[in-house]
This record gives sequence, structure tokens and C-alpha cells, in this order.
Amino acid sequence: MSRTVVVVGGGYGGSAVAKALDPEVDVVLIDPRDAFVNSAGSLRALTQPDWAHNMFFPYDQWLRRGTVVRERAASVDPGGVTLASGRRIEADYLVLATGSSYAYPAKPASDSTDEVLDDLLRTHKELAGSERVLILGAGPVGLELAGEIKEVWPHKHVTIVDPAEQLLTAFPAEMREELRRQLDELDVHLRLGTGLTAPPATEPGQAATFTVTTTGGEKITADIWFRAHGVRVNSDYLADGRLTTRTPQGQVPVTDALNVRGYDHVYAIGDITDVAETKMAGYAMQHAEVVAQNIIAQLRGEQPTATYQPLPHPMILLPLGPRGGVGQLPTPDGPAVVPAETVSAYKGADLFTGRFTEEYGAAA
Repeated sequence: MSRTVVVVGGGYGGSAVAKALDPEVDVVLIDPRDAFVNSAGSLRALTQPDWAHNMFFPYDQWLRRGTVVRERAASVDPGGVTLASGRRIEADYLVLATGSSYAYPAKPASDSTDEVLDDLLRTHKELAGSERVLILGAGPVGLELAGEIKEVWPHKHVTIVDPAEQLLTAFPAEMREELRRQLDELDVHLRLGTGLTAPPATEPGQAATFTVTTTGGEKITADIWFRAHGVRVNSDYLADGRLTTRTPQGQVPVTDALNVRGYDHVYAIGDITDVAETKMAGYAMQHAEVVAQNIIAQLRGEQPTATYQPLPHPMILLPLGPRGGVGQLPTPDGPAVVPAETVSAYKGADLFTGRFTEEYGAAA
């Protein structure tokens, strides 16, 4: 008898598990978008609109046997998913992969590819006409945005403000020093250890000159600003408790096999899990491999044995434009800081476009 695997969420982890299971089982992928979006490319798409189409890989071009349902989940229980429309989808296996939300432009605000492209082009025009740029947040997103801006407009005055006293405190001093050196070379102005007394009066991504005051008393005048902080786990559809009880952070408790605790047919992957690691696309795709192996074993009547163990040290590839950046990667001898050339080769040059083209076919 045919079995149905319902995957809720078509981001990095959800798309990977749906693609892996598609030849083996009836897959139903639930996502309001019309394409897998490689959001790692969003910031380059903002600064280089001609490049933006590289982000999108329509579901219907790579999900050969499965079905795509363009809706949002309203509730999940052990037997299936109830959609926002009220429609019910029964499931033999469930995979929760709804990820997290982040401020635009790091993650698109719309579900339609055409609308996302329109949004990015509109914001690009606002940014192109702004000489002074303020970025709130000196995490990887804020730093990467600064690098992409400087790649296209070296003359723009870019300031990053963050209450943290240091950059990327989870990583070694060698890497942080190299990051500071590159930012200085790009003439990116860092204001660390300070916040703003009040947010800008203008909306993010809209050109309009404003002045803000830092908690240290410095006044900063800019023509446009962007928010680069504030991750939110997308798990509201679990709030009714019909499947599980979420952590205070909105995450889902999982086992080493990535089962939602209490169920051997329900899994969770990516940002919504309570796995103790930095939430990154690469980890979500590794989760997908484990879950696909376990579901295939179960379909064959075998005992699922694949488990996931987070790395003892965080990894990162942080491009500053297509040629710059810093990184740390795992090696047999432990974590290793890698130079800009390695960051460019693995990520910065094409932001994984080649990798996803191999997996999902040509971008839209």
C-alpha cells in the first residue's frame, strides 16, 4: 500500500527531504511559496538585481512524483495537517520543516517569485540612490549585507551598529581579527557596544534622510537603513499543542533520530528543532539526510538507525562580497579557520547557485 509523507515547509531542509523521498513514496510538500528559495542569495539579489533570478528553483520542475500544496499549515496532529483553508491532509509520516523568519531583505517578504523580484528591484533603487547606509546588527547577515553593498558601490558610507562588544564571539580571535581587517579595508564603519536611543523614524529599506543617536551619545545620519537581527521560529501552527509542546523559544523537542519526541513517524528538521547548534541552512540539509534515511528504512520494514549529532564547534562561511570573507570549517583535526579564497570558492562566488542547480535544475 502506498504511503504518504507530508513535508511542512519547502526551505533548505524541507526541499532536501522531499527531493530525497520523491522516488520512494508519495510526497506532499506544503508551502505557500511557488519555489525553493536559496535565501543565501537575497543580499546579492538586492545589490545586483540582474542576478536575482538565480535564487529560485520552482517546486514543479524538480518534484517529479510529489504534490505541492501552496498553503500554510494551521495545525498539525499525529495523523496529518490542517491547512489555513480548512482542508485536511492525512499523513503516514510527517516532517516539520518550517524554518524561521528574518527581516527583509535577508529573507523575502512575499511568497510569489515575481513579487519577491519586484520587492528586491524596488529596494535596490532606493539603496542605489542613498549615499549613507545604516545597518542595525553586526551578525553574519549585517556583515554580509555590508560586503555586498561595498562590492557594488565602494564609495557608499556604510555604518553597522550593534550592542555586542565584539564580532562573532563564538569564533576564534584569529578569524575575528581577519574579519576586522577586511571590514577596515572596505571602509565599513563599526559601532559596537552601543545601541540606538530610538529606532529610525523611517521604514527599513526606504530612502529618506534621518539622524539617530546611539546610547553612547553619537549622532549618525543616514539615507537608508536595514534591520539585520531578529530570528523568529516559524512554529505558530503547533501552538494548539495537538502534536507537541514547544520550548519557550518556539522550537520542537526532538530525539537523536530527529523524531518529534513521542512519535516514531513524525520528524522535525532545521531551525524549528531544539538541536543545540547554530541554526544554519547546511545543518538543515544534514538533518534532511538523516530523516530521509530513517523514513526509507521504515517504509522497507527495517529499523531506522540514522542519528544526528551536532558538531562540537560551529562552522561558518561568511562572504564579504564574491571575493572576500572569513570562515571556519570542520577538519579531522578540529575546526580550521579558512581564508577568503576558500570562502569565495565554497560560497561567496555564487552563493551555492551551482550546488542547487545540480540538485534542482536551472533556476527560474
